[in-house]
Amino acid sequence: MNFSEIFKQSNQLCKISPDGRYLATCVQYRLVVRDVNSLQILHLYTCLDQIVHMEWSSDSLFILCAMYKRGLVQVWSLEQPDWHCKIDEGSIGLVSSRWSPDGRHILNTTEFHLRVTVWSLCTKAVSYIKYPKACQKGIDFSRDGGYMALAERRDCKDYVSVFVCEDWHLLRHFETETQDLSGVEWSPNGCVLAVWDSCLEYKVLLYSLDGRLLSRFSAYEWSLGIKSLTWSPSSQFLAIGSFDEKVVYKEVEKRPAIPSDDISALNISTGSTLFPSQSKYEISFPPVQIPVVKPDLDRANPKVGVSSLAFSADSRYLATKNDNMAAVLWVWDMQRMSLEAALQHTAPVRSFQWDPKRPRLALCTGNSKLYLWSPAGSVSVQVPSEGGFQVHALSWHSSGESLVLIGKEQLCLCYMDTEPEDK
Repeated sequence: MNFSEIFKQSNQLCKISPDGRYLATCVQYRLVVRDVNSLQILHLYTCLDQIVHMEWSSDSLFILCAMYKRGLVQVWSLEQPDWHCKIDEGSIGLVSSRWSPDGRHILNTTEFHLRVTVWSLCTKAVSYIKYPKACQKGIDFSRDGGYMALAERRDCKDYVSVFVCEDWHLLRHFETETQDLSGVEWSPNGCVLAVWDSCLEYKVLLYSLDGRLLSRFSAYEWSLGIKSLTWSPSSQFLAIGSFDEKVVYKEVEKRPAIPSDDISALNISTGSTLFPSQSKYEISFPPVQIPVVKPDLDRANPKVGVSSLAFSADSRYLATKNDNMAAVLWVWDMQRMSLEAALQHTAPVRSFQWDPKRPRLALCTGNSKLYLWSPAGSVSVQVPSEGGFQVHALSWHSSGESLVLIGKEQLCLCYMDTEPEDK
């Protein structure tokens, strides 16, 4: 395992291009594009103000930089460095900007969610979509880029509109059985759309592409409900994290959902991270005492419940984080429906992500360590740097051979030792 030198960045805006060839970083109002292998600077762009959002187009040919306070979006081209585009939303403001799947349209959401504006880079045409709902996840594209689902709020009722991304015409528009819709998410195969209600009501609805209600699920009533939700890469299963500290693992087929045990009451094997002169995981055997922080339920957004869920690339493992046990990361074996490991640390887990190619999990806790887990074991690695580089977030390269480690105002790359048979 090797590490690169340290580079500057701002607002944790560091992203590898979808084709894996470039690394884009933002430093205040400058956009820096590097070769991901040599880390040599290829392009340097200057924006009109400090960048608060940056995103690659799907074909890695363009980069979008948004400056929300000024209502501005600037687009830069890697093939034609002299070409650039500026979109000014004016007095109506800007709260969100993102690419369409084709990499040739930009979707801007205005202040107060008055509308979504679709800008075409090819024809300079502009389209408007009214009534977008301000919620946790109001827009989602199907994996193949063919369709967009948009959550809407009209006449005190929730609706979903499905658009064809090729020409942005409306394919389906239907009312949902939700009190206060919180999010929409396509299954990876694009056949099913999951819609879930706000935290005040536990309800998940599954719709087909033509708007037919395929299934509804509610685990309980009269208590705080869903906090997180994610599809398995195979599209066969849906994992739902809730405020009652449980994860429900639901088959999308017509078979009953299989809830997990209460993760706050399990006697499990756990590795605890200690920090003597050399950091390492130590294996402990049950019974093990897991530290629990009692949340203040009288305050808004209490730190309780399963806030983060992530499947491994092969759908075999599911990693979860419970907010009132934030220093522990739980890894579940979804074939055996059992707990595989619990990784206990001395500080709350800030970020975790699965290797896109292998069942290997990387995580960080805001210190100078990188933690890795796989079925073969776990390891803690010190990031070598002067000045105490602390890892606040991380992101895998699409090949799974390197990681971007992101600090408060710095970043570095970690290169994994890849076995010959993996190449």
